[in-house]
Amino acid sequence: MGIEDYVSAIVFGAVIGVVARIVLPGRQSIGVILTVLIGVGAAVGGTWVSDRYELHSHYTFELFGRGFDWLVVGVQVGIAVVGVAIAAVLSKAFSTDDD
Repeated sequence: MGIEDYVSAIVFGAVIGVVARIVLPGRQSIGVILTVLIGVGAAVGGTWVSDRYELHSHYTFELFGRGFDWLVVGVQVGIAVVGVAIAAVLSKAFSTDDD
């Protein structure tokens, strides 16, 4: 793996994290760095789950010369939504704000 693979993984993970925050209703009080970390983790975890359980479709799209499977991306976003929800709940539970 070259440096461009790592950079594209981080960028794609950031996009996955942002999409998860958009899909999840309500306001999440977590930061950008945590969103990116959740997105990167979800991208890796979603790829592993999809490979493990052979969740692949014939519907793909290409972005910057790389092919992506829609079903795998859906699994990644689903994992990211759960991760963002957990982070938001934990953030609210350990918050010192008097809201």
